Formats: sequence, structure tokens, C-alpha cells
Amino acid sequence: MFSSKQISASLWADTAPSRQSTPAVSGGVETDVAVIGGGFTGLSTALHLARAGHQVTLLEGVEVGFGGSGRNNGQVIPTMTAAEPDAIEARFGEVGERFVGLVRDSASYLFETARQEGIDCEAEQTGWFQPAHRESRLRLSRARVDAWSKRGAPARLLDARESAELLGSDRWFGGMYNPTGGHINPLALVRGLAAACEARGVAIHENSPVEAVERRDGRWHLRTPSGEVVARAVMLASNAYTGFMASKLAPKVARSVVPVLSWQMATRPLTDEQRKAVVPGRQAVSDTHGDLQFFRYDKRNRLVTGGALALGHNGPDRLRALVGRRLEAAFPVLGRPTFDFVWNGYIGMTEDRFPFISQLGPDFWCWAGCNGRGVSLSISLGREFAQAISGQPVSQLALPMSDPKPIPLHGLVKTFAPPAMLQLYRWRDGRDGPQQRQARG
Repeated sequence: MFSSKQISASLWADTAPSRQSTPAVSGGVETDVAVIGGGFTGLSTALHLARAGHQVTLLEGVEVGFGGSGRNNGQVIPTMTAAEPDAIEARFGEVGERFVGLVRDSASYLFETARQEGIDCEAEQTGWFQPAHRESRLRLSRARVDAWSKRGAPARLLDARESAELLGSDRWFGGMYNPTGGHINPLALVRGLAAACEARGVAIHENSPVEAVERRDGRWHLRTPSGEVVARAVMLASNAYTGFMASKLAPKVARSVVPVLSWQMATRPLTDEQRKAVVPGRQAVSDTHGDLQFFRYDKRNRLVTGGALALGHNGPDRLRALVGRRLEAAFPVLGRPTFDFVWNGYIGMTEDRFPFISQLGPDFWCWAGCNGRGVSLSISLGREFAQAISGQPVSQLALPMSDPKPIPLHGLVKTFAPPAMLQLYRWRDGRDGPQQRQARG
């Protein structure tokens, strides 16, 4: 069983407004809609349903924000990772077009939701930048700018000079910039959404892992260790953590996602001189490396970054050395930075890098496979799921439906595929490193 202590070492837990935990569900409870998972998707769905007057009960296995929603880097990014607009629309047609529009507007919708609900989550809509780490990767940046611009996004291509001005470093070659992005304290947003839900009558029960869901007498019965919830409709919103607490909850969903451990880190607060030199406009940045390099500021001027490891042994110390060297090389003014916080959490990856949005039965909805873009996407999807649960036809919503696709030998894949892919990404990232340096010299 998980413990809430596992989240306590994060920067976000150290700085987010506190939240009084709620009791586990006890005995028998009847509700209109049951939501499984107290992260971004579950809380957004519950909030939108409550706004529409529905009775909602939310069940969280540990505590609100315990999963990836409360542990990520907090970058608010209005794109997918590898699922491009043309491919989404080719696969899903008109629904795909609506989904692309949802993604395009997802960052702004997150910031607007936080403003409407008065949530103090250190929200800064300062823009998101994806710099190209090789000159050859500018082709990808240009293609993405063209694709998103055609669909109304305010994306534009920055050249090498503009990139250096934005970053305070000449180690990148330009890239795609979108001013609607930015960053938040993700745990503060989760807890704020929970408070907004409770203010509208949503019953939240923490330490209530759902062990099984059964359809009986035309209703859904959700069993927990201490009670049972009976509902007309169910929203499963546990993403990468679906199979962690109960193997029988939704095994098809759990086997369709590879949980990948994502490490986050935060430096000591930068000096005023350093702050003015490194990303002076405070944008969120995540580049085109397969072994992603990413960073943003928090409210206290800590640089919040992270990295990936093939093996978790002695992870914090190894990451301090690895990421410290990277930051020092990119931003000499930092020297070798000191990290006050190192933590991790799981993100859900799919084989084809597309999320899957599914119905597991009558009025039983789910989605999984954020592929590293779950922050803003989840808030907007919660709105769409709430409309579907309220009875609006899926054909009118931005919900491209597809079935979970269980991965053969899933246990082996989730153990061995992430470190193998990381090595492949690092090999690809460094293939033309010498040519890169010559081109810039």
C-alpha cells in the first residue's frame, strides 16, 4: 500500500497550501456519479459535474494529488508530445478536429479555471518554449508551428538569436514558442480544485482505493476496503496508477499503459543576478531531446527541472550530478547548482503516443496515456467527460474514442522498456553532437 509520506519530499508539498484530509468512505453510499482518482482529471470532471448540479462522490486511494498530478514539473503545455494535429485528425476525423482544438486551448482554459475558482497555485501564463537541441531538429519545430498555426494557435518559430535571448543561453538553435503556456504549482492546483469541488457539494473520500467495479441491477457498484458506492455513472481517472492498488480494478486499462518514473528537482533560490540571466521572461521550457531537458521557475525563484534514469539506484545523487552538469554547461552563471528537492512520480505512456479515451461499459468512462502532457489536457478533458456523463452525445464532444490496447507481456515491458528506450533516446540525441557544435561555432 502507498503512503502519503512518499509525496512529502517534493517542492510542491513543501509550498502548496495545506489541505485537511477527508475520511475514507464507510458503509453504503449512493450517488449519481462516482469518480475514481483525485488528480487533475477526476477533480476537473467532478467540478464540472457539480457546476451542472450533479451529485458526485470522488474516491481517492491515498490523498488528493498523490499521483502524477501532484508530482509533475507543473509545465502547462498546449500540445501533445508526438501525436501531431494532422495525425490526430486523420485518425479521428471531425472528432479529431475538435480534440485538436481542445488541446490548442487547453493551457488558457487551465489558467482561466484557476482564476474563476480563486485557486492560488502560483499560476504564471508566461508562455511555453520548445527549443531545438540540434539544428536539424528545427525542421520539426517549423512543422509544428505550421501545423498549430493553421489551427488558430498563436505559435511562432523563434530563430537562434531570439532563442538565446529568451533562454539566456546559446546552446539551442531556435524553436516553437506558444504564449498561452506557462507553469503552476501542480499540487496547489489539485488541492484548490478539491476545495472548489467540496464547496459545490462533491463528497471526497481519501484513503479509499477502489478494489473492484461491478455492474448489477443497472447500476455500478464500487467496492473499497471499508465500504461500497453505488452510482449511475463512473469516471475512472487513475491513468498510470490504475494497476498499482488493485489489480482487478481495470486490468485492460492498466495493461495498456506503461508507467514511467519521472524525476523532478528544484534548485536553491537563484540570486537576482542569476534570475535576470537565466530565462529572464520566466517561460516554461522543455526541449526536443528524447532524454528531455526542461526547466521553469517557481514563486521563490527556484529553477524546477528534472531528468531521467535508466536505473533508480541512488537516483537523487546521480541526478544531482547529471542535471547539475547540464545546467552548468547551458548557464555558466549558475555554476554547479545545489538542489534542495528531488522527487518522482509516474506518467502514463502508450505505444503509439496517443491517449485512449474509452467507455468500459454503460456510463463508465475513462482515459489514460497522458504521455507527459497531462496537466492542461486533463482539465479540459474533465469538462468534456462531464458533458458526456450529463448525456451529451459523444459525437458532439472533443472525445476521440478508442479502446485500450493491452500490451503483450506487459509486466516485462513496463520493467525493461523504459530504460531501453532511454538509452535509445540518448544515442539519438547525441548522434550529430560534433556537427552541431561546428555549425554553431
